[in-house]
Amino acid sequence: MAVKGRFAPSPSGRMHLGNLFSFLLAWLSVRHEGGSLVLRVEDLDPVRCQPAHAWQLMEDLEWLGLTWDEGGESPASWQSNRGHLYAAAFEALTAQGLTYPCFCSRIQRLNEAPHLHQVSPSCPCAALTAEEAAQRALERQPSFRVRVPHETISFTDALQGPYAQDLATQCGDFPIKRSDGAWAYQLAVVVDDADMGVTQVVRGRDLLSSTPRQLWLFQVLGLKAPEYIHVPLLLAPDGRRLAKRDADLDMGALRRRYTPQELLGLLAHMAGQQDSDCPVTAEALAQRFDWAKVPREDITVDAALLDPTY
Repeated sequence: MAVKGRFAPSPSGRMHLGNLFSFLLAWLSVRHEGGSLVLRVEDLDPVRCQPAHAWQLMEDLEWLGLTWDEGGESPASWQSNRGHLYAAAFEALTAQGLTYPCFCSRIQRLNEAPHLHQVSPSCPCAALTAEEAAQRALERQPSFRVRVPHETISFTDALQGPYAQDLATQCGDFPIKRSDGAWAYQLAVVVDDADMGVTQVVRGRDLLSSTPRQLWLFQVLGLKAPEYIHVPLLLAPDGRRLAKRDADLDMGALRRRYTPQELLGLLAHMAGQQDSDCPVTAEALAQRFDWAKVPREDITVDAALLDPTY
């Protein structure tokens, strides 16, 4: 079966070097195998995600030569237009007795971002009776969580190797719908990857710990799961990961410094695909791409790259 990969950016700001690194590896993996690629706009958060960022993101990818075969400008590939699919999955989980309303405050949920590794404590809302939940709903709009079993989910990441997680003790019941009605990341990406026929997911290793709960959702929803490849993160010299909120090497700065071929050469060198950062085209890289050369551990970027006067 032909490989089908995806770009799944969140339009909450301009892409930075770390985003491009994982996107490039996803693109190279698919193109090397002669597969296809879908661009999905993950604009679940109506406050942080702006359409203008999505259009800029697509223009930046095209400037770099990282094309896609499906999605992008198509409204059907924007998560803000796919709520009916998430609602159907939610109803399927509810029919299995796996969902419950949660009335915990926002502060209590702060550590539940997909890239964080903290384990949520047992949610007291799981023990509420239907009557108690209905009474609380008169005072506060609930979010919804999914109940996880004491079950160990194991898989082999194509780059990081074997990984296992006990859902109850290392993950805990996790949110699938926010109190403001927005659908949560974990549910949406599972539904979308299955619906779009994605067979290979390449993303940063900060999301490795999210994979077992996603595999479990694929299982209980009766959906086919893709292969996962979690790639290293790009870190600043002080050890923090590059992030949009810090404007670290965003595409505005990168396009002022480099041509597309020069930027690809820099990324290819970091990814172990060539011995130097000499300019190269995306097509040339795809022909000789080799996962065996990609580092497994996070990569610290040269401090000079973070200097705006560089």
